[in-house]
Amino acid sequence: MLLDQQLCFALYAAQRAVTAAYRPLLDELGLTYPQYLVLLILWERGETTVKELAGALRLDYGTVSPLLKRLESAGLVRRERSARDERTVLVALTGRGEALRERAAGVPQDLLAATGLDGGQVARLREELWGLAGRARTAAGRGR
Repeated sequence: MLLDQQLCFALYAAQRAVTAAYRPLLDELGLTYPQYLVLLILWERGETTVKELAGALRLDYGTVSPLLKRLESAGLVRRERSARDERTVLVALTGRGEALRERAAGVPQDLLAATGLDGGQVARLREELWGLAGRARTAAGRGR
C-alpha cells in the first residue's frame, strides 16, 4: 500500500499540521504545545500529582519531568513533595501560571478559525479519534 494510503501516515501528518497551526498562537504565550497541554490539565484540575499528569497526557514520567522543569523555570508551575507521602510530587500553578489562563482562553477558538472547522465537525472528528485510540490501545494490548 502507498504511503498516502496508510492510516498511520494520515494521522501523523494531521497531528504535525495541527501542532504547527497551534505554534503561532502559543508563541504569543511563550509556550510550546506540550507545555500548553500540561497547563490545560492544571487549569482544569488544579493541583495534581506528576503521576496523574503523565497519565492524563498519556506520557511517561521521563517525558513529563523535563516539561515540568521548563514550566517551573518559567515561573508558571511549582513542584513540591507531598507532606503525606514523600514519594509523591505535586504540581500546582503559580499566580503567573493562573494568569496565563485568561490569555490562553481564546486559543481553541483561534485554532478553529484557522482550520475552518466548525463545532460539529470538531465534535465528530474528536469522537472518531477517541474511538480509534481506544481500539488501537486494545489491539496493542493483544500484541503483548
